Amino acid sequence: MNRKVLITGMGCISGLGAGMAESWRRASGGEGAIRPLTREAPTEPPAWDISGPAAWIDPAILDAALAGRNLRHLGQIDPLSAYALAAGVEAVEQAGLADHPALRDRTAVILGCGSGGNATIDAAYQRLYARGLGKVHPQTIPASMISAPASHIAMLFGIHGPAFVLASACASSAHALGEAMHMIRSGRVDVAIAGGAEACLSLGSWVAWHSLGVIAQDTCRPFSTQRTGMALGEGAGVLVLESEDHARARGATILGELAGYGATSDAVDMTAPDVNGIMAAIRAAHEDAGVYLAEPALISSHGTGTKLNDPAEAAALHGVYGAALDEHVVIATKSAHGHMIGATGAVEFILGMKALAEGLAPPVLNHLGPDPECDLPLALDPVPIAHRVLVSNSFAFGGLNAVLIGRKAA
Repeated sequence: MNRKVLITGMGCISGLGAGMAESWRRASGGEGAIRPLTREAPTEPPAWDISGPAAWIDPAILDAALAGRNLRHLGQIDPLSAYALAAGVEAVEQAGLADHPALRDRTAVILGCGSGGNATIDAAYQRLYARGLGKVHPQTIPASMISAPASHIAMLFGIHGPAFVLASACASSAHALGEAMHMIRSGRVDVAIAGGAEACLSLGSWVAWHSLGVIAQDTCRPFSTQRTGMALGEGAGVLVLESEDHARARGATILGELAGYGATSDAVDMTAPDVNGIMAAIRAAHEDAGVYLAEPALISSHGTGTKLNDPAEAAALHGVYGAALDEHVVIATKSAHGHMIGATGAVEFILGMKALAEGLAPPVLNHLGPDPECDLPLALDPVPIAHRVLVSNSFAFGGLNAVLIGRKAA
């Protein structure tokens, strides 16, 4: 079997806000969510602090997104799961699948997460190491498991089909969407709730990312001169995917199609990208989708704003598309919502599909001028588009690449 896979629901939460409407309003209008964040040592008084740019979620926004939901039976919930639940609820409700019989046995939950429940782990370690206590919260293990978001979504909606989490750093949710597409194509399930979540702005994670030396001094400036690094973000993006037969039989509103997926491994370096591996993933996605390289497309770039990644991605795009690249439009939404690690592929794909539907490419923010090594047809202002194809790139540490291709709804 090789069934067409349609999108019937989308949900997201990020520093831009909770829900598709607010996220798109701000991203398309050129509003960014990156702002200063400071984390302090858990001592009294604090012995040190680390500050930097990040797109963090106000707890009040998360509370509002989950208001009215009875989640007590889910146990302790780390922000990682809470973000996944907020995005998942929006996607399932938009798809009109809440309480639908298909959710019970013919639905999969496949999420991508780069790490587990960092806030829960931090709280446990503070009890052990800072306060010298010999016990931690009894729900520490189930709340911090990297698979917890998939379990929590399955529990909330009563889903008994396959449910699991894929972990491939910054490509996690793109891999999750691609593998969910293949599960539907093969006939294993009719529906998949797929995407990703990340909650990486806890103290321990924040210090570790700064120690790696890739965090920007000011903000995220993809493909720009004077770029200094990435800005972390947090949140989740979740889509409802269905086989065409299943979606049309129940009269679902079709938001688009997940048409292609390419995945490769550089097998070269843990942090430096490889142009050949990136090009192979893009070409594989086009072949899988049956989309010609010359067909004008909206390209949602990985666009981290780092000194190594941006030139490598630009070189790969030129290598794959050649002169046809000028017919494409390149966006980089990390400049608005930050690098959401395991969630970023899904959120970027969602915003890209929304851009196709609205006929508008959201602008790349914070650009200070062209870098000769990153010469791309960037949307530096909101750009009207008539493209019907989206190419969404995710390239992770460890050389793990995933590229998704979406089609605009007919």
